[in-house]
Amino acid sequence: MNIKPIKTEQDYDKALQRVDELMELNPQLNTPLSDELEVLVMLIEKYEEKNWAISTPDPIEAIKVRMEQMNLKQKDLVPYIGNKSKVSEVLNRKISLSLNMIVNLAQGLHIPFEVFLANYTNKKCMY
Repeated sequence: MNIKPIKTEQDYDKALQRVDELMELNPQLNTPLSDELEVLVMLIEKYEEKNWAISTPDPIEAIKVRMEQMNLKQKDLVPYIGNKSKVSEVLNRKISLSLNMIVNLAQGLHIPFEVFLANYTNKKCMY
C-alpha cells in the first residue's frame, strides 16, 4: 500500500482509478486491500470537499428558482408568506423570512429546510 495525499487533479484521477480496481477485487473486511480502499475513499472525499465544495443556495434565489420550475407567480406564494405585499418584500429582500414563512415555503414548495438556514443577506434590511 503506497498511499500519498491527493494534491493535484492527476493524483485525484489516479486515486479514483485505484478505488475502481479495488472495488472490482471486492476485498474482505479488515484486510490490507480493504484498508487501502477505505483510506483512499477518505482522501478522495477530503479532496472533493476542499476543491469542489457546493455551497448552499441563497434562500431567496431558491424560492425564485422553484417558482420558475413550478410556473408560479408571486400571488401563488401568498398562502406561504402572508399577502401580496409581503411576498414582494421578501422576494425583493426588504424583509426577512420569518420562521412561519420558512416552514410554509419548505413544505409547500418542497425546498429543503437547510436552504433556509443558509446565511443570506438582505441588501435593504438590517437585522
